[in-house]
Amino acid sequence: MVGTDSFLPFSRARNMPWILRSRSKSISQSELAKRPDPFFLPDLLDGFEETKYGWLADDVRRLCELKRNLLNGSVSSVEDVVITRRQQKKEKPVKLDDVLLSQESVTSGDYSGSDACPEGYNEEDSSKTPPTDYYDNETHVFRDVVAEEEAELWRQMAFAQESSSKVTVENLQDNDPKQVEDCEHSFIYKDDVGEVCRVCGLIKTPIERIIEVVYYNKPKRSKRTYIREQEEDTEEETRMDFSSSQTNNNILGDKMFIHPRHDKEMKPHQIEGFKFLCNNLASNEPGGCILAHAPGSGKTFLLISFLQSFMAMDPDAKPLIVLPKGIIESWKREFTKWAVENIPLYDLYSVKAESRRQQLNVLRTWVEQRSILFLGYQQFAKIICDDSFNTDECSEDCKRILLEKPTLLILDEGHTSRNDETNILIALARVKTRRKVVLTGTLFQNNVKEVFNILNLVRPRFLKRHREIVSRIMSKAEIPSGKHLNQSSIENTFFAAVELTLMSSTTESSAKASLIKDLREMTCQVLHYHKADFRGLLPGLTEFTVKLNLSLLQRDEVKGLRKMELFKQISLGAALYIHPKLKTFLEANPSNGDSNNVLKKLDSLLKKINVKDGVKMKFFLNLIALCESTGEKLLVFSQYIIPLKTLERLASLTKGWRLGREMFTITGESSSEEREVSMERFNTSSDARVFFGSIKACGEGISLVGASRVLILDVPLNPSVTQQAVARAYRPGQTRRVFAYRLVAADSPEEESYETCSRKEMISKMWFESNVGCGVRGDEFGFREVGVDHSGDAFLETDKMKEDIKCLYTR
Repeated sequence: MVGTDSFLPFSRARNMPWILRSRSKSISQSELAKRPDPFFLPDLLDGFEETKYGWLADDVRRLCELKRNLLNGSVSSVEDVVITRRQQKKEKPVKLDDVLLSQESVTSGDYSGSDACPEGYNEEDSSKTPPTDYYDNETHVFRDVVAEEEAELWRQMAFAQESSSKVTVENLQDNDPKQVEDCEHSFIYKDDVGEVCRVCGLIKTPIERIIEVVYYNKPKRSKRTYIREQEEDTEEETRMDFSSSQTNNNILGDKMFIHPRHDKEMKPHQIEGFKFLCNNLASNEPGGCILAHAPGSGKTFLLISFLQSFMAMDPDAKPLIVLPKGIIESWKREFTKWAVENIPLYDLYSVKAESRRQQLNVLRTWVEQRSILFLGYQQFAKIICDDSFNTDECSEDCKRILLEKPTLLILDEGHTSRNDETNILIALARVKTRRKVVLTGTLFQNNVKEVFNILNLVRPRFLKRHREIVSRIMSKAEIPSGKHLNQSSIENTFFAAVELTLMSSTTESSAKASLIKDLREMTCQVLHYHKADFRGLLPGLTEFTVKLNLSLLQRDEVKGLRKMELFKQISLGAALYIHPKLKTFLEANPSNGDSNNVLKKLDSLLKKINVKDGVKMKFFLNLIALCESTGEKLLVFSQYIIPLKTLERLASLTKGWRLGREMFTITGESSSEEREVSMERFNTSSDARVFFGSIKACGEGISLVGASRVLILDVPLNPSVTQQAVARAYRPGQTRRVFAYRLVAADSPEEESYETCSRKEMISKMWFESNVGCGVRGDEFGFREVGVDHSGDAFLETDKMKEDIKCLYTR
């Protein structure tokens, strides 16, 4: 017998033994060979952990299938199986004996003999490597001729089995957590070994794969092609030469150039955006502008390229980038990737400058050097609006520097500053530079007034500059009842009239089209809009609105929900629609209590509940089971933490999944480092299954292309938040078709919130995306109802998923 810590070697191992474990006991090779039971191997297969020994499981399954076929007489020899499948795929037959011989040759390091060597390799020329079609450089074995086909068959079988079964979790106290391996693999880095487990010594990444030697040619120093009045030798030594491949094709106007390295990477809409920025920011009379490009279309790269060109043109430039604190590190990483000269990047967080004196030191360094400063929105507003009675000299100096010194102000996720009643918008408006750029993927948030607040920020007194167009719009717009045109309230009347006209179902489509033409004429010089069209670049996106029938217990609770004020109705409703017990739990355990104690109580609750009483909880469990069967990853978003924590603990209880391995999470409390690690591991790890995210915390600077399914648990009143959530998965880098599910509790207040959200989303699409040549219809931008059995989504068409669906909408 082989002990539990002994090794069982296999020919396909990476030149090292692997542990063969069964849930019951370990088995020696000799005992394995003597087993007469034809079902022994399938039973043993159930004991393997799929994620780690998947290749071994495939081998065993293949042998079992071959054995059954030989016993049934469906094939006469092993070779017939391989030849038949090769003919089906219209490929050259490969004898199984040749493949096995090749594998043995690889293991022994002997490639001699024509039968063992792949085509293109010969003994005389040892510098050649086997063709990649046959040879895996990482595992040093030949790929099995039918492995890929069989893997797909097994995935289909797993999905069929999962989709045909009902929910198996009712009373969770009867479910034991899934067993896990003895070693939890805590990896550390060692200089001479690589990434290794500190407990068992497993090498995850060898040192030779971590360290890469990169050779490059240092560019020769020569005069810049940027217009600069003076050049210093010390500057020439640290900045790359822009003239080596400069042509007239990338000259914009007579001042600005796209660096050749960036030029070849830019897409047409980015080149247009670069020209647009030049026309507004590098002209003789500069002014602010808005770059409204859809999420995932490369706004950060475009601005980084423009910034470096702008700073090359103006050596005294002092760029200030204000953005959500959580994406500062993402910007810095992109700067490092696309840097063409050594420009220092400063912020107040990495150096932990908390006091005004510490912050002043950072600001002075930025002013004195040729550099770029990053600042979070809240921190910026706090410094500028610090009008307390006992403000000291340091506070005043910090305020003066931020208001007077920036020569270029960039506002990423600039829709953050849309509310004119907040300190953020007030503080940003006080910055003296005329060069202000707003970057946003979702310009329209809640209403028309917010869009014009942002326009006023980049171009003060915006409506007064376009009085003629305003008068033209007001002459054809529907004036809300009770509103009268007068000088003091003309702006508010204008905003309300535009919104009413676009939302009205009685307004003719031609009248809407005429109004939209006027709006676009008014904003065309200061607003550059780009709708990301990933057709042909990405596999595709299908969005669903899924209205679910509530359980009897949930319907009873909804009656009391309607009597509450709006905020409570939404927050408690989000918990109720997951499970009625969760609403009761939330009322008894407010979110401001001890978090550890709350989670312990939550775990205790989950062991007693019946999943069938919560329709969204049931939908979630069915969805993760189907995703697991097809090898897909899932994103789960909510406005509130408790619903996310509930489903996270539920997955841990029912599946045995753990945070940091199968599950990951990002909330508003996650640090920049935690966000980066969670994103990277979720996207790259084969163990990762589900990602839980606060919908606001994950709306900016987050790429989760490892997932192909997106589940949005509740209905934010701001439609752009939902769009941003879907864009976390549907963006460049995605390799699968993305399916997004917006869950709505039928016959509840959430249905009313959804209707409000849909109207807002329709205004945005009509204003910025509609083709006004032949009139505008609002219904062409919304969701259309579709039968569940004709949805085009294999998941929704399974019995276990569609039994609770009242109606389904898609677009």
